[in-house]
Amino acid sequence: MEGTTSFGLALLGMLRDVLPIAAILFGFQVLVLRRPVKQPARVAMGMVFVLLGLTLFLEGLELALFPLGRLMADQLTAPEFIYGPAGSVTATVQWLDYMWVYAFAAAIGFATTVAEPALLAVAIKANQVSGGTITVRGLRYAVAVGVAVGVALGVFRIVTGTPLHWYIISGYIVVIVQTALAPKLMIPLAYDSGGVTTSTVTVPLVAALGLGLAETIPGRSPILDGFGLIAFASLFPIMAVMGYAQLVEWTAQRRNRREEQEQ
Repeated sequence: MEGTTSFGLALLGMLRDVLPIAAILFGFQVLVLRRPVKQPARVAMGMVFVLLGLTLFLEGLELALFPLGRLMADQLTAPEFIYGPAGSVTATVQWLDYMWVYAFAAAIGFATTVAEPALLAVAIKANQVSGGTITVRGLRYAVAVGVAVGVALGVFRIVTGTPLHWYIISGYIVVIVQTALAPKLMIPLAYDSGGVTTSTVTVPLVAALGLGLAETIPGRSPILDGFGLIAFASLFPIMAVMGYAQLVEWTAQRRNRREEQEQ
């Protein structure tokens, strides 16, 4: 009974969120463009599927992935795991003691990014408009690697207590240099990829990891140090996608030169 009530409330909340989008789309179609909606029954059925799918997806996250992610973050950052059963929260913080936390951060960043529906939608559209040049799997994995590296580096920042702006400024300097060197067609896609990663799946798990670390590491503030991981998850995919594009372009140029020399 409790599960049914929770699902009903979630469905009502999703209906409230989706209705304005539908009103704008149908309103512009009928009132501005003054054209009828093609295949209205099919469109209505699709809206029902969207509502049910999003509701089931979010309920599944709330029931399974989010609690498990928070539990893993709490356990991996617990002093008794880091320092041993006799450890203490007053122990001197050594960044090498948190190797398992870095590994978990990279793994959870990669896995959540691959599962992001927004990234999948962008990858499919990029594949369609590029005529298959940009593969769905290649783009998703490039973004996922960027998020994995970014989240792991963000965890390292929390452990060491170094200022956030050092990393963000350095990262954007690299992005500016890459923007000048990367293939022009990939630059807009790279910048968009940095935004779509911080969505439904990634944000709660990454934020829970950052707050758990800041609460358990001596001398860290949850407000000052716990947040900021999402910035890493948004920045590093931009670098990863442009780096992926540069690598593909360099490989193609090298192959073309080899073919010309053989001829």
